[in-house]
Amino acid sequence: MDTPGLRFTLAITGASGSAFGVATLRRLAANPQVARIALVLSPTGKRCLLDETGLTPKDLAALPKVRLMDERDLGADISSGSFRQDGMALVPCSAGALGRIASGVSESLVSRAADVCLKERRPLVLCLRETPLNRIHLENMLRVHDAGAVVMPIMPGFYSGPKGLDDLFDTFATRVLDQLGLREDDPRRWKS
Repeated sequence: MDTPGLRFTLAITGASGSAFGVATLRRLAANPQVARIALVLSPTGKRCLLDETGLTPKDLAALPKVRLMDERDLGADISSGSFRQDGMALVPCSAGALGRIASGVSESLVSRAADVCLKERRPLVLCLRETPLNRIHLENMLRVHDAGAVVMPIMPGFYSGPKGLDDLFDTFATRVLDQLGLREDDPRRWKS
């Protein structure tokens, strides 16, 4: 039986900045409109998650609504266009994941689920965490943009007067949810 509510996929790939992915996952899990979150971590995403946050995939899977997916399972429901899901975000998105998505190479569940979002015209948000950028990165960003993805590099805003890193992570997570069509109230939004 279908659970009412929205379904999203969140991928954490092997780039520095996994705390931004954790903040995004927590915001999705707390959102009353969201019924289910498929969580996929690349092998280097798992390594960065542990190194940078001390968390494991099991820790994240303990959040409500989260279903941990095996990134090698190309037969998973999120790899099919006929499965109803409402969008996907890669937070952080490594330059390698960006390149595979831009090239249409679906060798893992991360790149296949992203490819499905593009072909089905569902929201796909790629939060690139790479610097400096070379020409290949820039061309790949343009390719995915032209295919329908939102390229949203991890560039935290300081206009909200953050009191610490968690404020930066959460403010960025709010912006990711905006791109997925989830409009949340957040006191850290820009005010004139």
